[in-house]
Amino acid sequence: MRATIQTKEKEKVLIDDRGMLDLPFLILTLLLVTIGVIMMFSASYARAYTDEGDSAFYFWKQLRFALIGIAGMYAASRFNYQLWRPISLFLAAGCFVLLLLTPIIGTESGGATRWITLPGLGQFQPSEVAKLAVVLLFANMISNFREKMNSFRYGVLPFAGVLAVTAGLLALEPHLSATLIIGATGAVMMFLGGTPKKWFLIGLGVALVGAALYLAIFPYAAARLESWRDPFSDPSDSGLQLVQSLYAIGSGGLMGLGFGKSRQKYLYLPEEHNDYIFAIVCEELGFIGAVVIILLFVLLIVRGFLIAQRARDRFGTLVAAGLSTLLALQVFFNIGVVTNFLPSTGISLPFFSYGGTALMMQLGEMGIILNISRNTKRNLQQVREATP
Repeated sequence: MRATIQTKEKEKVLIDDRGMLDLPFLILTLLLVTIGVIMMFSASYARAYTDEGDSAFYFWKQLRFALIGIAGMYAASRFNYQLWRPISLFLAAGCFVLLLLTPIIGTESGGATRWITLPGLGQFQPSEVAKLAVVLLFANMISNFREKMNSFRYGVLPFAGVLAVTAGLLALEPHLSATLIIGATGAVMMFLGGTPKKWFLIGLGVALVGAALYLAIFPYAAARLESWRDPFSDPSDSGLQLVQSLYAIGSGGLMGLGFGKSRQKYLYLPEEHNDYIFAIVCEELGFIGAVVIILLFVLLIVRGFLIAQRARDRFGTLVAAGLSTLLALQVFFNIGVVTNFLPSTGISLPFFSYGGTALMMQLGEMGIILNISRNTKRNLQQVREATP
């Protein structure tokens, strides 16, 4: 099926599902979402019963988000990814406006204002959309600049400007984890695009200075760093979350306590169904179960990079690689925080952590990669051969 729109340049394909989408990538995504929703129910029912009087309260909401996200993934898999190029600038501009409005009209929770409440729809987190917007904008800019990426004017300055504006707006919330994720993803895309290596060393220095200033300005960040260094020095206050997380992971052992049999989820571990859900996964499914889930993520990410490698053009390669990097960084940072390998930064685990905006956006991003997989060089060759 093909639907087209007319532009001044040439006919653009709006819907083009001629090619075969990447089935391994689709199966891995659906498998992770299914396991994630089930584990979210197990991790959340004690909290849901205590807070809402319904043990399945968070489960039903997450299931609804997942179904909407899967529908969005299907739609995105049929929407020609090339049309994201002209949209990317407007999407980024809209996100900047939303990020600017968030501290003003947003809802505060846990000392941060990261959500905008939409009447009848619930809370919406603009930073999740900003992640996608930056990936699409960077892919478009790199594709346009092409051979000019080795210069400061084209290969560094515009990208640094976008990241600086994004970081400044996120600092108003404050939202350090989103700043780190977007900054790291942008740096990877610049590297793939051809920005000279020396600028990354300079950028690293600037980032370290920025991190030092962030710690000096926001006391909560310095407190988190101290609790990361020694969570057992204050196990009932600043180190509570990390200590309980480590108890959960250690209690799981090799095989786990069994699905639904976690002890830490009974209000001992804060954010057990959100940022720290992986600790409950380890407690209930054990080391083996945790490794299987990590392996599924690794396979999905590797498959995403293979799709990027086989994409028919530079823009498709950069979008698929950027979104795969975004997914990889979120998984790495979340598991690193939960296991106390990294300081706490409040990063959710894709497809597992409770949250509608994140889940729906992540599934939409997977849909974009699936559309790119329809348009690999091999797929297009097969389509041409099958066309009379």
